[in-house]
Amino acid sequence: MENFRQLMEIIGTAVDGVGVFIVAAGAIVATARLLVHRTHNTGNYYSSYRQDIGRAILLGLEFLIAGDIIRTVVVAPTIQNVVVLGLIVLIRTFLSLSLQLEIEGRLPWRRVNNG
Repeated sequence: MENFRQLMEIIGTAVDGVGVFIVAAGAIVATARLLVHRTHNTGNYYSSYRQDIGRAILLGLEFLIAGDIIRTVVVAPTIQNVVVLGLIVLIRTFLSLSLQLEIEGRLPWRRVNNG
């Protein structure tokens, strides 16, 4: 059982690492796109830049939440850790919803009217 917990700790940390990598790589790619668009004067590049950054953060947050869940539930399932996990998930979910609203101008559960 101890080997399983150690493996889950490694997997949880790896998932966190992927989340951090996604945020960092997304910021780099978004900045590169901004620089290219600015040199070509293709309109509202600032809004596009914010959307690119927001998408990277959203995806990274999903991985960070997954890593926290893996480590808390499998590795150290104490009441205190579960409460802390709940608070972290609430905060990150609020951030995700805020970013989604900022990027798309609507909440995720709202339908897009195509006609």
